[in-house]
Amino acid sequence: MNRQIITLAALACMASAAADTIAVQNFRYAGPFAIPVPAMIDSVDVNSRKYDVASALDAPMSMEAVLKGAKDISSAVIAGLPGEAATHILSFNLSNTGYATPEILVKGLDSFRLYVDGEQAQPGAQTLTPATHRVDIRYVSKAGAADTADVKVVVPDGQAVSIGSAKRLYTLDNVLHGKRIYSTSISPDGKYLITIYSNTLPGGATSWEWVVTTLAGAPVSRFTDAVAWMPAGSRYFRFANTATGRTMIVTDAATGAESVFATGVPAGQVIVSPDEKFLIFSQTAEGPKENPDVYRILEPEDRQPGWRTRRSLARYDVATGVVTPLTFGHHNVSYLDISDDASKLLVHTSRSRLEKRPTTVNTIAILDLATLSLDTIVAEDGFIGGAIFSPDASTVIISGSPEALGGIGKNLPQDRIPSMIDTQLFSYDVKSRTFKPLTIDFNPNVTSFKWSRADNMIYLIAENRDCISAFRLNPKTGKFAQLPLGQDIVKNISLPLTGTAAAFTSQSVDNPDRLYTLNTKTLKSSLLNEPLADDLADVEFGETGAWDFVNSRGDTICGRYYLPPHFDPAKKYPMIVNYYGGCSPTSRNFESRYPHHAYAAQGYVVYVIEPSGATGFGQEFSSRHVKTAGQGVAEDIIEGTKRFCAEHPYVDASKIGCIGASYGGFMTQYLQTVTDIFAAAISHAGISDHTSYWGEGYWGYSYSEVSMGDAYPWSNPDLYVKQSPLFNADKIHTPLLFLHGDADMNVPVGESIQMFTALKLLNRPTAFVAVADQDHHITDYQKRIRWQDTIFAWFAKYLKDQPQWWESMYPEVAL
Repeated sequence: MNRQIITLAALACMASAAADTIAVQNFRYAGPFAIPVPAMIDSVDVNSRKYDVASALDAPMSMEAVLKGAKDISSAVIAGLPGEAATHILSFNLSNTGYATPEILVKGLDSFRLYVDGEQAQPGAQTLTPATHRVDIRYVSKAGAADTADVKVVVPDGQAVSIGSAKRLYTLDNVLHGKRIYSTSISPDGKYLITIYSNTLPGGATSWEWVVTTLAGAPVSRFTDAVAWMPAGSRYFRFANTATGRTMIVTDAATGAESVFATGVPAGQVIVSPDEKFLIFSQTAEGPKENPDVYRILEPEDRQPGWRTRRSLARYDVATGVVTPLTFGHHNVSYLDISDDASKLLVHTSRSRLEKRPTTVNTIAILDLATLSLDTIVAEDGFIGGAIFSPDASTVIISGSPEALGGIGKNLPQDRIPSMIDTQLFSYDVKSRTFKPLTIDFNPNVTSFKWSRADNMIYLIAENRDCISAFRLNPKTGKFAQLPLGQDIVKNISLPLTGTAAAFTSQSVDNPDRLYTLNTKTLKSSLLNEPLADDLADVEFGETGAWDFVNSRGDTICGRYYLPPHFDPAKKYPMIVNYYGGCSPTSRNFESRYPHHAYAAQGYVVYVIEPSGATGFGQEFSSRHVKTAGQGVAEDIIEGTKRFCAEHPYVDASKIGCIGASYGGFMTQYLQTVTDIFAAAISHAGISDHTSYWGEGYWGYSYSEVSMGDAYPWSNPDLYVKQSPLFNADKIHTPLLFLHGDADMNVPVGESIQMFTALKLLNRPTAFVAVADQDHHITDYQKRIRWQDTIFAWFAKYLKDQPQWWESMYPEVAL
């Protein structure tokens, strides 16, 4: 396409009188569309007005539909129709990488309407957040007239605005809206897929859809309520409320034939037994509370809603409809797996043990469904997690931290405490009752695992440095092999009972959600769907790439960068640094709570660093998170930032911002106490005082078992106090923004309040923005937008010297 692109740099070369005025000469044009004179039933309308051809502007029109047939024009003279009035559409794109207030002036057209991003606007000054905005001029020409459109955009000094680019900038709208893949599931016979999609529209309305297709992607059926596969074949089930109660309906994907499988099914999720003779489900009962208004807290976890609710397992017999309990007691019981012959369950129970780390201990047992007897595999081990059966139930695979099972999976010096969330796998031989570590020399951090009935291999998904990869473990040889799937992030993988077909969902740093099929024999994958492909087809992204460095301790620290679209290496750019918010790496997701592509689109270089303590790099690396309270992490971030600037002269080292959430929010605060390299900092839901968070957060003391190991405020005050930003507040001079949901139960809002108070008393540049009724994550649609705009505006103020956006959102108030 021939498009006019005028950048701020080009405008600066013009005479000062015209330096900020852009004459729009190239448009997308649709028309002319004849306006026939309507049949005159009366001489005036209901408001006593005579007919005027300009009233055609009041008629509804879908700009998107009309502009599909538009053409590019560069002439300002628009010819009308001989003998008839006509409607015309002139459209152009206006892009601004910062908050902008350009004036849009339209002359030469008598009857017109101006629209910006589909909304009617008055000619003159517009308030535009960073984005590519579509400007439409809808006007009416008189019969035979030829109008000359004189359209100008007047840009205030210092604002970066361009006109006419065929590509759009990536914005928060792209992050919030559109269709995404939640997960996929292949039928047991490997012939069909059920894929779950979510679709969010502008305004925040989100719908869900379960789509049944062939492996080639041909549609079979779709539902707005959940469907799932039966244990064999290609039949799926769903629930419907009928006169006989909750009814389970089974459909054959090949024929479409439906049948009632069970009626009066108890509420909640069910597990269909492999022989399809019974269902397993959970029953719940809530323990008593003396008084809802004045109540006793039995232990710290009792503050959490639902803590006194206990789950037990029950069985629904399909033939008779009879429900029988499988477990009884006052401890929670959870289902883990069922053997292929439907004779045994793997179950999990837990209880509190506050006097010793870890404060919650778990038990895994095999429940014999014939005798209802329990055979305990692991008793009261606080470091174990889930478990699955092998196909013949002779082996159980158990997940847990390196300290599980007496530390047989630990690969660290004896005095080093591993990270409790660096998940390992162990095998248990049912006959010999012996355990074996499987991943002791495997660095990736296991997040899920399945034992394939089709090829007898164990498939697992694991954090693999800053990627999430799929691996295959041969249980006979103990060898791991990474599956060559060609994507940075494997979200889930689904395996059949038979055959070589599988399916997985994924995304990468440069592509959104994708659905693939996989041949497990040849390891060839085929792309089935990328639901956001059309939405992003005209979006322009900057370059991304890996950037690792060897730090002063000799460690290779992993990272990556994002460059702005239209990147010019001769220019200087501000930079934003982002780092992990817990113990997990900041993965290569296309989208995240901090959308890196959206920052880059606003003209920032983005540097994502994976400092010491992150999982996915091996036990030694992740153990550095423990009992350090950020010290090594901060050193890596500071060194990496300095090194990146030194090796990339296009970064303006005086305009670097940093941002993190939760533990990353703590890291933002802590960094400002030990360095002055940042020009602006943002802490979302950050910990300011390890001692107060330890006792007040819902997961404060239990998370401290991960981050602080065996240290407590009374046993190691140096760690809890000296490493807390609050006790070093006087060292902070960086402008520091605190963001916090005021209903945050993970990191209580007081963590931001007390640090904000300290900085205000010290007369340091700071701000505190609370988000009403939001917890640890900001999920409300409208509040998420304002929260994100607050972040954008803070960085624009201090990294771009453009305070207008911040001042428009948070004007100074004299009190």
